[in-house]
Amino acid sequence: MKMILTIINDEDSQAVFDALHQAGFAVTRIDSTGGFFRLGNSTLMIGAEDERVDAAIEILNEHCLPNIEPAARRATIFVLNVEHFEQI
Repeated sequence: MKMILTIINDEDSQAVFDALHQAGFAVTRIDSTGGFFRLGNSTLMIGAEDERVDAAIEILNEHCLPNIEPAARRATIFVLNVEHFEQI
């Protein structure tokens, strides 16, 4: 099991969230702020089986709009191992 932690622009968050949810991923969205300009971001926590990580990243690639600023990033993605997962 993996936890994909990704930080994306607010403008992309709803489209990405909807696409991930429709593909069957467990997703939690948290509003966040960061970067040099302190612009609004969304942090998505995505639970994925090991074999579905690439599919989740592909959805991020498809639904994050290209930035017009050369130094800007579309998304920052961290893939973390999950040692234990439990729902109560």
